[in-house]
Amino acid sequence: MSWKEGVLFGMETTDLSSRNMRRLHVEQTAMHANEERSQILQVSRSLCWIVEGATCTMGPSNSMEKKSMTAVNMSLPSYKTSSSKGQPHLLDPLLTLRTRAGETNLGQTADRAPTRHFPGRDFMAVPVEEAIAALSTFSLEDDQPDVQGLAVLLSTERCATQSPIEYGDVSAYRLSLVEDTKAINQLNTLIQEGKEMTSVLYTYRSCVKALPQLPDSMKQSQADLYLETYQVLDLEMSRLREIQRWQSSAASKLAADMQRFSRPERRLNGPTITHLWSMLKLLDVLVELDHLKNAKASIPNDFSWYKRTFTQVSVQWQDTDSMREELDDLQIFLSTRWAILLNLHVEMFRVNNVEDILQVLIVFCVESLELDFALLFPERHTLLRILPVLVVLATSSEKDAESLYKRVKINRLINIFKNDPVIPAFPDLHLSPAAILKELSMYFQRFSSQTRLLTLSAPHEIPAREAQDYQRHYLLINHIGAIRAEHDDFAIRFASATNQIVLLKSTDGADIDWSKEAKGNMYDMVVEGFQLLSKWTGRVWEQCAWKFSRPCKDAIPAELRESSTSFFDYEKVVRWNYAAEERKALVELVSYIKSIGSMMQRCDTLVAEALWETIHSEVQDFVQNKLATMMRTTFRKKKDLSRILSDMRTLSADWMANTSKPEIELQSLSHGSEESRGNSFYPRPVAPTTAQVHCLQFLIYELVSGGNLRKPGGLFGNSSSEISANDLKQLETFFYKLSFFLHILDYTATIGTLTDLGFLWFREFYLESSRVIQFPIECSLPWMLVDHIIESQDGGLLESVLMPFDIYNDSAQHALNVLKQRFLYDEIEAEVDLCFDQLVLKLSESIFTYYKSRAASELLDPSFIFALDNGDKYSVRPMRFNAIFKMRRVKLLGRTIDFRSLIAQRMNKIFRDNIDFLFDRFESQDLCAVVELQQLMDILKLSHQLLSEHLSIDSFTFMLSEMQENISLVSFSSRLSSQIWTEMQNDFLPNFVLCNTTQRFIRSSKVPPHPIQKPTVPYAKPNFYCGSQELNTAYQNIARLYSGFFGLPHMFAIVKLLGSRSMPWLIRALLDHISSKITALEPKITGLQEALPKSIGLLSFDGGIAGCQKFVQDQLNWGSKSALKAEIIHDLKEIGSILYWMGLLDIVMREIETTQFMQIAPWLGLIPGTDEQVQQAQDVKNSPIVSLFKSATSVIVSHPRCPSPSSFFTMSKQAEAADLLYRTNMHTGSVLEYTLAFASAALDRYRSKWSAAPKTGFIDITTSKDFYRVYSGLQFGYLEESVQEMSNNRELLGDSVAWGGCTIIYLLGQQLHFELFDFTYQLLNISEAESATITSLPTDRPRHANYGQGWENLLEAMKKARRLNNHVFSMLRARCPLEDKIACAIKQSGAPLHRVKYENTVSAFETLPQKGKV
Repeated sequence: MSWKEGVLFGMETTDLSSRNMRRLHVEQTAMHANEERSQILQVSRSLCWIVEGATCTMGPSNSMEKKSMTAVNMSLPSYKTSSSKGQPHLLDPLLTLRTRAGETNLGQTADRAPTRHFPGRDFMAVPVEEAIAALSTFSLEDDQPDVQGLAVLLSTERCATQSPIEYGDVSAYRLSLVEDTKAINQLNTLIQEGKEMTSVLYTYRSCVKALPQLPDSMKQSQADLYLETYQVLDLEMSRLREIQRWQSSAASKLAADMQRFSRPERRLNGPTITHLWSMLKLLDVLVELDHLKNAKASIPNDFSWYKRTFTQVSVQWQDTDSMREELDDLQIFLSTRWAILLNLHVEMFRVNNVEDILQVLIVFCVESLELDFALLFPERHTLLRILPVLVVLATSSEKDAESLYKRVKINRLINIFKNDPVIPAFPDLHLSPAAILKELSMYFQRFSSQTRLLTLSAPHEIPAREAQDYQRHYLLINHIGAIRAEHDDFAIRFASATNQIVLLKSTDGADIDWSKEAKGNMYDMVVEGFQLLSKWTGRVWEQCAWKFSRPCKDAIPAELRESSTSFFDYEKVVRWNYAAEERKALVELVSYIKSIGSMMQRCDTLVAEALWETIHSEVQDFVQNKLATMMRTTFRKKKDLSRILSDMRTLSADWMANTSKPEIELQSLSHGSEESRGNSFYPRPVAPTTAQVHCLQFLIYELVSGGNLRKPGGLFGNSSSEISANDLKQLETFFYKLSFFLHILDYTATIGTLTDLGFLWFREFYLESSRVIQFPIECSLPWMLVDHIIESQDGGLLESVLMPFDIYNDSAQHALNVLKQRFLYDEIEAEVDLCFDQLVLKLSESIFTYYKSRAASELLDPSFIFALDNGDKYSVRPMRFNAIFKMRRVKLLGRTIDFRSLIAQRMNKIFRDNIDFLFDRFESQDLCAVVELQQLMDILKLSHQLLSEHLSIDSFTFMLSEMQENISLVSFSSRLSSQIWTEMQNDFLPNFVLCNTTQRFIRSSKVPPHPIQKPTVPYAKPNFYCGSQELNTAYQNIARLYSGFFGLPHMFAIVKLLGSRSMPWLIRALLDHISSKITALEPKITGLQEALPKSIGLLSFDGGIAGCQKFVQDQLNWGSKSALKAEIIHDLKEIGSILYWMGLLDIVMREIETTQFMQIAPWLGLIPGTDEQVQQAQDVKNSPIVSLFKSATSVIVSHPRCPSPSSFFTMSKQAEAADLLYRTNMHTGSVLEYTLAFASAALDRYRSKWSAAPKTGFIDITTSKDFYRVYSGLQFGYLEESVQEMSNNRELLGDSVAWGGCTIIYLLGQQLHFELFDFTYQLLNISEAESATITSLPTDRPRHANYGQGWENLLEAMKKARRLNNHVFSMLRARCPLEDKIACAIKQSGAPLHRVKYENTVSAFETLPQKGKV
């Protein structure tokens, strides 16, 4: 299936998440394409036909270039240009153009036939060399790291090595191998068909589970149901019948093929090594089919249903005898274990014995395993799977059964079986040699006597001590150190060899010895790379097989084991069977396999010429030099053997290479003796064909063994003296090299096979045994690896987080092109959709947690960390997310995904959720938590700043405004300001009291009458706080220091959080609250005024303290007004709290404004003056910032090459505007003064009632009922109550009452009256007078013993009240002098203006934003 068919098959490029994600991806792709469209169209349209024409007219001159061109076309998606500067290569611009065309939907332009004429333009004048050079200047590289493997696109061209001509040129060599190669082709065809049959059986799923069950009401439709069921099952049974027929024909063909080489009457040429491998592979396919037939329980279940429905529906049919016979045969085939192998045994020994060829196959398997002749891991696993079956078949012969153990000692077989007790067969099925031998012994009686082989332990029977030894062999964790060293060493040496090839290609006239050495080194590196990849991937297969053979029993978590949860068998062999260190080792090895494979694949066209030349050189050196030496020495008198050597030279010697050398080189090689130099030849990039390799191996085999199948000692056992040890060693080395040549020539297919890890996903056998449709992703090994990378927080593994997704790519490739099952691909695609979404989610959370922890660690007080002994726990370990942030094109199931964009989208959501959580948390606490909110918001803001360096995410200000519902230009309130105001109105003002000494508000000890209902504190993960648990604890301890009071730190936090936009709204809300409280006070004050006596005189000094107190109590008869008194006191408390709150705000804003002034003063040219006033620097026409921009503009504009003078003039004008703006906002006013002016304006409405002018023009001493008289009585009353009832009213009311009452008194102009006529002050004066009188008495005159007793507490409370009142009055006189009514205004931006004189009226404050109008 071509890639175009694959697109039609459902592999369209689309995003994984949702329709919106797909639309976003398409838009981003179009945007990137449009950015370069103007450039690529200008060149591609003009040069496309030239390049295509050059390709046609300047076509490859030899097979090497043809192969390279094919490789280019096959590897477009993963290609990166590697041509050096100044040396444009024809393949590079072609690939650049086609790749660019594929990325920008210009594929039709690049693929269509070359167009010779374009209207309106004459392109024939453009030379081809210039066109190609122009194309080579395009760079398609970016800074995206290579963190993915090869399987980035679904391709249909990746397959095993196979001959494209089916040995069609063998007959030209006249070696009598035509019959042999014909048989090989037939076997290969059967092998391919058998693999398809194996795919059918492996992916077979029960159809019975999907059959509907009819209710009782539809029993009349039972016949129709049977018919439909039969039709469905008949399709599946037809496949099984086809498998039955195929295995019969395959067994017959394999048996006949073996019998050809066992005929005693004549000797045929062969079997060749290729023929032996074909026999073994076909036998392996038959064994796999038999094993699958035995393991699949769904097949006999479906067949029983099929037979039942056939019985029901065949009643109406005629002539069903043949169908019944066929059905009975199929039933016997399916119900008989090892039916295929038993049939093969019958076919092999039907005519004559085949012991000879079976023994040859066994010897070949044993030697290949012992000498590690199997080049790739699939070949080794094939030998291991088939060897026990061959032993059983060979020993089941009726004659000469024991001759096998004469050629192969039984100890050798036992060692092989013991070394590999578990053999990979299928992704989730394994084979055991011991189990196979034991089970087959019941069917082959002659083999049952082989007790030594039958006593081998199966995997589940291995003792614990031996199991530990096997675990050291199978588990990757025991080899990952050595594998890591091999990977690092090979990567360095391969890169060095590649650089040598690049340097060689860029050097004209390079030395031939250096060229040969560099290319030979490149060949050796490729061979070593293939061997490493084969060993590593084989280890992964073997570890999986070992895990499947030994399910987990004790590693399941205790909390899950104690619960009633039932576990699948697949969970026991996968999910709970891999420890954390084993998962880490597997992730590392997958990354190594994919990275080495990608590194080798990217340079396929670069190293192709070197590989082909090296292979040509190896072959020619052997056949022209070494064979010539052998013919002159060892085989000179042996005509038969010399003929074989001559045939080898005839079929593979490239005599034309000798004449293609330059004369200079030939002359340089002419020196030296004739014996020492041999034949010299010029290496050419012309590799041998598959048929030539096949024939050379056959001739070497004939030369060594003489065609004797019973030759002892094996293939290269030196048991005869005809061939010397040195010559035999050379023949053996070249023989093994020939086997690897085919894999080297099929470079891309070999890499694809060695890096294919798709088997880690498949679980068909366990799906059937567990009777589920599919397992959850927690049981999927690829997702387990991804999840381990994220959860482990291992910085060394993070860059490999996308590597396990290549397993999904490999499995999808295998499902479509090998298994050929679309439903498997759909299941893989569905899991990838889910897993990729989870990856984005979890990885985003991990990234966010890291940067949150990093920000919290940076903002943590260094002195706090320095004072701790274990301060290192608050430091954050560096993590490397840079590679992930650069991933714009992630290839997954043939799709291209902008991974960076998905991470950025998720980050935007996480930041918004975090802001929303912080607001929810603050709303569930009191106002004291604003410091914690500000700390957490600072941490979040710094996290955003750090993350913005790598990702394009929304600005933090925008997200904050969005979550505060403050996006509108005319919106001045916000969610936070509204919450602060609500909290102040409902909790802070009623329940917090002021301590004037500490400048703090604390919660009153009085329980509020109506408990405040607040939402519960929301739960969130630690990363929504400070990142890690340790940092959360540290910041919680810091926040706890500010949770018991409200003071300047809290005010700083409020100002910083609200900013200049929402702060004016909050100020206006508080001012309106003052106005409403004053309005509410008016009737209450009037009620107390009416209760006052008509006349209250000054207290008499003669009455003493006790008499004066009794007199005041009698005069202030407010007993019936106690509730009214309490309400007035609480209203005054709230007014005072707001005024003091404004004072704290004024302090904070002045400090902030001072800091800002210190920053802008140098740029505005402001310096301190002699009179402690700020003044402009002398002799300066413009401020420094304006002068700087004007001088820079004049210099730049005067330059003749200035690109845009207008932009620089605009910058100069903007500097002047900034200068004017900052000068205007430099002179700011006071928030406290503004509040006092507003309160004064609000009091003006009640001035006539609370501050009546005396009728006589003199101070009214006795009959006054002004506000100061009422407040004096209130103050006296609650001071007296605090002493008499031993209740600390100061803790219940605090100092806010004094601030509220004294402020109203001061603004009403009654301060002097209050200080003169206040009852408390008069009592203190009387107390002081009495104290002075007693002190002045003679010492011999007796004093009253009870003087002062019982009044100390009251007098002390009155003194504290007087000191507080004096403090308040002094502050008010300083901030709001009555002789000059001045107020300040606040603009809607929140910036206070300079003091402005105007009449104090409420209308003067309409410039503020009105509360509620947002």
